[in-house]
Amino acid sequence: MLLGFAALFLAFSNGANDNFKGFATIWGSKTLPYRRALLLATIATVLGGLASVVLAEGLVSQFSGKGLVGDDLAGQPRFALAVASGAAATVILATRLGFPISTTHALVGGLVGAGVALSEEAINLGNLGSGFVVPLLVSPFMSAGLGLVFYWLLKRFKRSHPGAKPAETPIARGLHLLSATSICFARGVNDAPKLAALLVGTQLLDESLAALGVTVAMGIGGWLLSRRVAETMSHKINRLDHAQGTTANLVTAGLVLGASRFGLPVSTTHVSVGSIIGTGASAGTLDLKVVRNVLGSWVLTLPTSAVIALGVGLLIQS
Repeated sequence: MLLGFAALFLAFSNGANDNFKGFATIWGSKTLPYRRALLLATIATVLGGLASVVLAEGLVSQFSGKGLVGDDLAGQPRFALAVASGAAATVILATRLGFPISTTHALVGGLVGAGVALSEEAINLGNLGSGFVVPLLVSPFMSAGLGLVFYWLLKRFKRSHPGAKPAETPIARGLHLLSATSICFARGVNDAPKLAALLVGTQLLDESLAALGVTVAMGIGGWLLSRRVAETMSHKINRLDHAQGTTANLVTAGLVLGASRFGLPVSTTHVSVGSIIGTGASAGTLDLKVVRNVLGSWVLTLPTSAVIALGVGLLIQS
């Protein structure tokens, strides 16, 4: 019972923090008002979560903890409860403060903290590095680099074709909306199995039912508590226009969907914020103070989750 509540609360918190990762550029560029953008973001996320059963089964086994701690411990409800508690507390705190953080990072921190508290064996540091840390570190730099390069190429095209106004045409607006929808769909595909793993690994639910429950909780959290993180991403990090938004979104969707297909645990948050930072750096429209604060919250995510999971694990064990 407690595990089911903790896992679904984590999914709720994930929805609240991550729901606007695709549509931040839509609201920021005034393409749609907040409520309409929120509705489309929530629908696309829910559809992605449902599709994850087919498209991203590799992430379920990866985020059960197997390979990081012993298989026996990974299948125990007390381990999953400690992981979910650490991750959920971290994500909901960041959401209320308006910081777009990575649920993936919070989960990894929870896995480590719970493993230290409950395992008699050492954490598999090799698997932690290659299977989790490397993809999580590389992805934001990759998305920022691609966002910078692609937006620079777009600016060159506009300078060499002064009569063209691709960012103001209905087709361009439609492409921007399509790219935003694809990110939220990709986020649902990438995040739902990570959260469902807490229920599947302990045999509390089968994969399909776990994905359904997690997806519903993500949708509710996204609908109710997205506003503060949306304001940070849409209006504070970067002053966005249609061209920047479309570029950032296409980079994000491509990287997240590709990572999901190959079972790589990248953070949609890091990829989407990285691409927004990359286009903003190319356009010279970044607010560096906000960027520093967001990056600082990223640094604190994993250790905060690990400490909370460690405390919960020790409490359970006592």
